[in-house]
Amino acid sequence: MTFQDILKSSFLENLTTFSFLDAAIALFMAFAVGVFIHTVYKKTFSGVLYNDAFNTSLVLLTMLTTFVILAVTSNVVLSLGMVGALSIVRFRTAIKDPLDLVFLFWAIGVGIVLGAGLLPLALLGSFLIGLVLLLFVRGHGEHLSYLLLLHVSDESVEVETLGILKKETKKMSVKSKTVHPGEIELIYELQLKTKSTAFVNELGAISGVEAVTLMTSQGEISA
Repeated sequence: MTFQDILKSSFLENLTTFSFLDAAIALFMAFAVGVFIHTVYKKTFSGVLYNDAFNTSLVLLTMLTTFVILAVTSNVVLSLGMVGALSIVRFRTAIKDPLDLVFLFWAIGVGIVLGAGLLPLALLGSFLIGLVLLLFVRGHGEHLSYLLLLHVSDESVEVETLGILKKETKKMSVKSKTVHPGEIELIYELQLKTKSTAFVNELGAISGVEAVTLMTSQGEISA
C-alpha cells in the first residue's frame, strides 16, 4: 500500500463527514440524562444496601451506548463488525433487584435513542419513566429499610429487646431466627420512625445481648 492509497482510502472521507458538534451534543445530553437517571435511582432505591458504584455506572453506560451508536450509524461496515464483537461479550454480574434491570435497560435505551439523533424522544421518554418511578416506587430516604442482626442469650432477653424495637420502628418483620445452645440469633427488617439510631446503643447495653449490628445503606453500626 502506497501513501497515495492511504489518501484515497475512506478513512479521510469519514473524518471529513463526521460532525464533531453533533457528537458533542449527543454525548453531553447522554451525560445530562444519565445524571437524571442517577438521581431517580437514588431517590427510588428501596433495598437494604445502596450501591453507589452501580448508580454511577448508569451514567457511564448511557454515555458509552451513545458513543457506540454514533459510530455504528456513521458506517454500515462498522455496524456489522460491532455486532460481531458484542456477540462474544458475556456479562456475569448478578442483578438481584428487578428494578436494577429496569434502570440498566433505561440507560441503554436512552443511549441508543440519543446516538440515533432522536433527542426529543430521549428527553420525553426519560421524563415519563422517571415520573412513573417516583410515583410508584418507595423513596430511598424516609422509607429506607434496615437489617438488624441481634445475638441474645435467652428468650427473656429477646422479649426485652423486642419491646425497644417496637417503640423505635414503624414497621418490623423477622427475617430469620436461629437457636443455638445458650444463644439466639435474630435478623429483623426494620423501618424506623426517625433517622436516629441511638436505640442500637440501648440494645447493646442490655444484659444478655452479646452483639448488635444494624446494616444501613452506607455501612454498619455495631454495639
